Parts: sequence; C-alpha cells; structure tokens
Amino acid sequence: MQGQMKAVIKPTAAPGAQLITAPIPQPGPGQVLVKVRTASICGTDLHIYFWDPWAQARIKPPMIFGHEFAGEVVELGAGVDSLKVGDFISAETHVVCGKCIQCRTGNAHVCQDMHILGVDIPGVFAEYVVIPACNAVINDKSIPPDFCSVQEPLGNAVFTALSDDITAKTVAITGVGPIGLMAVDVAIAAGAAAVFVTDVNDYRLGIARKLGAEMAINSKNEDPVAAVKKATGGVGVDVVLEMSGNPSAIHQGFAMLRSGGRVSMLGIPSNPMEINIADEIVFKGATIYGITGRRMYETWYQVGGLLRSGKLHLDTIITHKFPLERFAEAMEIMRSGNSGKILLVP
Repeated sequence: MQGQMKAVIKPTAAPGAQLITAPIPQPGPGQVLVKVRTASICGTDLHIYFWDPWAQARIKPPMIFGHEFAGEVVELGAGVDSLKVGDFISAETHVVCGKCIQCRTGNAHVCQDMHILGVDIPGVFAEYVVIPACNAVINDKSIPPDFCSVQEPLGNAVFTALSDDITAKTVAITGVGPIGLMAVDVAIAAGAAAVFVTDVNDYRLGIARKLGAEMAINSKNEDPVAAVKKATGGVGVDVVLEMSGNPSAIHQGFAMLRSGGRVSMLGIPSNPMEINIADEIVFKGATIYGITGRRMYETWYQVGGLLRSGKLHLDTIITHKFPLERFAEAMEIMRSGNSGKILLVP
C-alpha cells in the first residue's frame, strides 16, 4: 500500500512527542501491514514521552512509539500464509530471534536477541504498522474491539497472577496501576479467596474496589501490613503480586506474605534496592517468580479464554478514549494517575 499516514513520533532526545505525516510502511517477507484501529498507552510510553533516564538510555529518536493495539490486516508480505487480509488481530510485541537457547526451550519471552515494538522498532501510535506475521494473534469475534487492544498488558497481569496456583488463595497486590487493576480482575476471575490491594492513589483504589477487592488500602494513610495481617488472622497472604516497583511497597509485600507463600514480581524499581534475603525470603521459605512480558504464546491463549468467559471487567479498567491527535492530553492524564487504561484511536 502506498501513501501517507498520521503518526506520533519521538522526534528528538527530549520530553514530548510530535504528530507527523509519514510514509505508510511496506511489509517485507514474513510480515503484514496492519491498519491500527485502537492503541493503548502503557507506562513504557510515558517513560518515552517524558524522556526519563530509562528512555534516554534505550530509545534512539526519531521513533514512532506505542506497542499495545488491535487492528485489521490490510496487506501480506511474501510468504505469509497464516493470515489473510481482513483478519482483526492483536500482536505480541516482543519480536524474538527463534534461534537462541531461550527461544528453543519454550522461553522466547526472555529471548536474548529481542526487539520490542515501539521501543526498538517502529510502533503503533500511527494509522498503520508493520509486524511479523508470527506475532499476530487473531481475535475472537466475541471479544469487544476495545478489549482486544489491551490484551498485551492484560497478558502481563495474567502471567503474573497465574505463574502458580491462585485458586482459593488469599492474594495481596501491591500497586494498582492499569496492569495491577487487571491483576485484581484476573485473580478474582481465577477463584482467589480474597484480594487485598495497596497503593497511594485513591482514584485507582476506587476502581479496585469496584472490581471486587476485599480491601483497598492507601498506604499513606494506613499500615497495609497490619491491615492485611489482621484480615488474615495474623498469618499473612498466600500470594503477593508485586506490580508497583516501589521499594517500600516491595518490602511491605514480603512482610505481609505468609511463610511458604509465593511472590510474583512484575514491577521494576527505578534504582537498585536492598532486600533482606534472610528474613524476607530464606527464613520464610518464599517462592519468588520474576515476571517479564508474557509467555509466547501460552499466556495469549489464557487471555483469550478469560475474555471469552465474560468474567473480566475491562470496561471498568478502561476509563478514557481519545483520538490520536490528542495524545499529549492523554499522556498528561495518564501521568496524573487519575485514570485506568487510556485508549488512542487513529
């Protein structure tokens, strides 16, 4: 397809972004061209937009960013026979080599030669994007289109929550940004006995309560460890899902974990931090999972099954929807914390 498209680009190594007109990209062998119907904003996009130290070290402008989306296949590159024009797809955003030991042993989500859509290669805050055909996931027609665009971050929540058994267990979730809120939804849908959440943002704590959290604790106003210990008869929770990356919340999560419990960690601290390995992990007999991305493609099948079940409430978690041209307004609202998931529509 020839022509021009609108796109949001990080033009230079500085805060902000720019709406531009760019050539529509052309799919090469094994690739497809996708017309973006809906994209959503991730925390990574905020890092890029506001140009924090992580972005400064990783992003090489100019770069079209954004990686969460759903759209329609409009052109096939040579050799593509797994998709057809008109398929409505979402996409795994980790583009992997398929050759390293991780890829060959079922751990492609930690490929040693990975490139990420919208970080290392042109992204989806645009009218069109080119992706590898093997990264496309055809969406079930029963799933609402807006929900299809947030399956990538939902996969983070599913992988974190379901990295081990959660049914009939008490769960604490530290940090309820959009993925933390999705983890609340997933844990309840998967049959958790009770879900307790901590954060410092009352807006998002309110969403967690709507989703069914038994307790939503503002840790600026109340000791979350004492509250969770009291609610669990002094024992602590079976499972902690660490979604904040905040050192204080991480320590609180370990403190409210019962002996023999499990911690799954998705949040990323901005700087190295100390952990009391003896008291927080070893003497508790804790099991720790480090979570990155989604399992390719096991997690995608789990996400699809949960969405088809009707047990998730993404309509409560998606709070705003803007045309692509209003990306700057959307970024500011996302940074304020007074939102759940925000969608952008080209």
